[in-house]
Amino acid sequence: MKRYSMEIDPEKTAKAYGFEMQCSPKDSYNIAKAVKGMKLQDAKKLLEDVIALERPIKFYRYKRKAAHKKGCIGGGGYPKKAAECILYVIKNAENNAEYKGLDTENLVIAHISTYKGRKIEGIIPRAHGRATAKNEQTTNIEIILKETEEEE
Repeated sequence: MKRYSMEIDPEKTAKAYGFEMQCSPKDSYNIAKAVKGMKLQDAKKLLEDVIALERPIKFYRYKRKAAHKKGCIGGGGYPKKAAECILYVIKNAENNAEYKGLDTENLVIAHISTYKGRKIEGIIPRAHGRATAKNEQTTNIEIILKETEEEE
């Protein structure tokens, strides 16, 4: 059984967990910070724009030597692969909410967490019978969507 970092009322929330997604944990952290607290439709639009290289994500952490991007104060970038992984988990959480009978128009990202998964070890053959390690990092992504009250 998966454990989530946050406990919320199960009647008004929907959860999804991306286990060992093959994307950068550092880029995933910055995307998670950008979409936390957003409405579901706004977050999906932001991630689709990042994938299309139209809107950059501001890097709050892990930003050394990151170039400045237009429309982004400070260092930023277009972490396309991490955005695709997080969008996949968000759509999964949306489907879970729809299955529970929640209104998908009023969903907000109440909690999103990304952290390192296991390393997938690999090698690159080199000259003279040697080899260099080429490891791939994975990321665990957990998302909790919460239904908010309609504003009149």
